Amino acid sequence: MAKVIRKVIRIDEEKCDGCGLCIPSCPEGALQIIDGKAKLVKESFCDGLGACLGDCPQGALTIEGKEVEEYDEEGVIVHIKEKSPELLEKHLTHLKEHAHALPKYHSHPKITSCPSAQMLHWEKKEGEVEEKVEVSSELRQWPIQIHLVPPSAPYFQNADLSLVADCVPFACANFHQDFLKGKAIAIGCPKLDDVDAYVEKITQILKTANPKSLKVVHMEVPCCFGLLHIAQEAINKSGKDICFDSVIIGINGEVVDKKAVSV
Repeated sequence: MAKVIRKVIRIDEEKCDGCGLCIPSCPEGALQIIDGKAKLVKESFCDGLGACLGDCPQGALTIEGKEVEEYDEEGVIVHIKEKSPELLEKHLTHLKEHAHALPKYHSHPKITSCPSAQMLHWEKKEGEVEEKVEVSSELRQWPIQIHLVPPSAPYFQNADLSLVADCVPFACANFHQDFLKGKAIAIGCPKLDDVDAYVEKITQILKTANPKSLKVVHMEVPCCFGLLHIAQEAINKSGKDICFDSVIIGINGEVVDKKAVSV
């Protein structure tokens, strides 16, 4: 099978304690516990979308880009039928939801859409009154993109830091008041940008500026959960003893979930 540069799961065996919570979260059946550690059964079985990421309490799972075998959809179907036929429907549902994220590797006829890329449109509800309200921007710094912000910037010093997925401000109408007011900000896309560079930059901010709090705000689509793991990895690398808050925003703009995250 030909090799390509694409994203696949990476397992940090030093962090993995073999709890197995990631196994049922992998719709391809690509993960197994072997000798007390989570292992990738076969690289061609991993679609690189990271459905398993949010279920590892140790933060041992991350996504990395590397030269690996192409995603083998037919092989995955055969593997699931042999090992866990009851998971086949879950797998097909997963592919239907994520097809456009990896169009080059997904060709199953039942696959049609992806929450992070599918075309959606909705109208205002009947009876809603459109009222123009002038509000002031709460932005107090520049730049804001993770690649561009300098870790030594004075606005990061002992600040309340918001690490934000770059789609959030467009979806969340009250973003300035709820997540930006009085805070320093760094934004980025965990799906399209250089995740390793993000980890390094956030690590340097934590080491240099010693922010007093961290809030990660991201969208509900699966690929956006990578921002949580960027934060977790950066905290681990920085050696800082800090918890952070996680806020999930729905594509309609509502807060879907919020919680404190321990690292």
